[in-house]
Formats: sequence, C-alpha cells, structure tokens
Amino acid sequence: MKDKAHKTPLQLFYHAATEAGTDEAGRGCLAGPVTAAAVILPADFNNELLTDSKQLTEHQRALLRPVIECEAVAYAVVHVLPAEIDELNILRASITAMHRAIAALKVQPTFIAVDGNKFVKYKDIPHACVVKGDGKIQTIAAASVLAKTYRDAYMEALAADFPMYHWEQNKGYPTADHREAIKQYGSCEHHRKSFQLLPVEQLSLNL
Repeated sequence: MKDKAHKTPLQLFYHAATEAGTDEAGRGCLAGPVTAAAVILPADFNNELLTDSKQLTEHQRALLRPVIECEAVAYAVVHVLPAEIDELNILRASITAMHRAIAALKVQPTFIAVDGNKFVKYKDIPHACVVKGDGKIQTIAAASVLAKTYRDAYMEALAADFPMYHWEQNKGYPTADHREAIKQYGSCEHHRKSFQLLPVEQLSLNL
C-alpha cells in the first residue's frame, strides 16, 4: 500500500468525502451562455465510456447523459447568459456558473473537484483544481458531459429563431460560417458584446 503522503488530494478525499465534480462548456463561444454542471456520483460508479466530453461523439454524449442523470446521487446544470458574461468577464462568469450549479445540488458536497486551474473557493468546502480533469476524474467527466449536452440543446433551440447563424451546427463557437453570418447579418441579443465577434481585418473592411 502506498503511503498517504504520496497520494494526491483527490485520492485522499475520494473515498472519505461526498465529491462533486464541476465543469463548464461554451467558454470560448461568441454567442449563447456559458453552461456549468456539478455532479455527485456513487462511490462505486464506473462507466468505461465516460471521459472528457470533447473526446466523445455527439451520439456517445447522448447515450451517457441519461445514465449520469439516472445514477448520480445529485446533479445540477446552470446557464449564465451573455449579458452577465459581458458584465462579469468570461472567467468570472464560468466560476459563477460552477458555484450556482454546486449550490443547486440537492446534496451538499464535502469536496469539489474542478476542471482546469482557476476557481474561487465555494463556502468552506475544500476543492482541488485538476488540469484536464475531465479526462482524469469521473465526477468532472460527468459534469463535462452534462454541461456540453445541455448547452448544445440550448443553442439548437435558439437556432430555430435565428437560422442565419447556423447555431444547430456551430453551437455559437467562432467558426468561419458563424463569423461570416455575423458579418452579413450583424450580431443579436444572444451574442457576447465583450467578445471580438469578427477578426480585425473584417472589422476594418466595414469602416
């Protein structure tokens, strides 16, 4: 058996605590919310398919979402909309979304595993930031899947009213077709005004 001094904080807390994993989706988008999820899984939960949502196909994420929702001890998903993103900045908005998702859990965690390297302490609950944690820690991976699938569904619903932006395909990310649509039709209330919506050269041509 390894000495506890050589274990990571996550390994130390995992069996002794109610661990919530949290992650966000949509941080780099030009439109739509930044969406965060928080998930508490049973201690014996294991799913070989579950990993970073970005490494999964849309079909695989769709298969995992109901499994996570059914088997989780608790889960919550929260959207922070563009107006608040513009007010807070995207980093603060992402952390705010994660805090709100944790607050919405029906079971309060005793430990929080966070994807990435930036977080603000939530209440007095200990936490650990894990770079690329959505590919290493199952609670974070589960939160990653929920955040991604809920946000994608949100953007697909918006696309019905704003078909010119092709959000059902690009989900608000800065793809060439999305930026071309902004250039042609302008922005709308779902775009993040604090983001550079068009490359500098395209902005210059419009002056």
